[in-house]
Amino acid sequence: MGGAAGSARAVGVPVARTKIGLFMGVAFCGWFSGMHLVFAFATVQSGEGVGNEFNYIICAVIGGCLLTGGYGSAIGAAIGAFIFGMVNKGIVYAEWNPDWFRFFLGAMLLIATVVNLVVRRRVERST
Repeated sequence: MGGAAGSARAVGVPVARTKIGLFMGVAFCGWFSGMHLVFAFATVQSGEGVGNEFNYIICAVIGGCLLTGGYGSAIGAAIGAFIFGMVNKGIVYAEWNPDWFRFFLGAMLLIATVVNLVVRRRVERST
């Protein structure tokens, strides 16, 4: 749907049903993740994942989601998360200083943002 619910409705997308379904899906995944932690560790902390928002945004942008919104996919975000994980583990396995990880995150975000901007401008010119 993006930011244009009217346009989505015009092409046949059931907007209300899609929104409710997505919220229910995210709630189910959160519940499932929480239950997994409870069963694996016998305890869950309420602050688990707090402060990781920047990492999640980086994963989505690396996967092709625009920071301005309106374009992106779950597959792209999953690919971005895969690249994020590979860099995270790759720095450790390469025995580099782990303090460089944040630098690589920033560099990947900058590169992904510039690539998104270039691609978006090319698409706008061709239409």
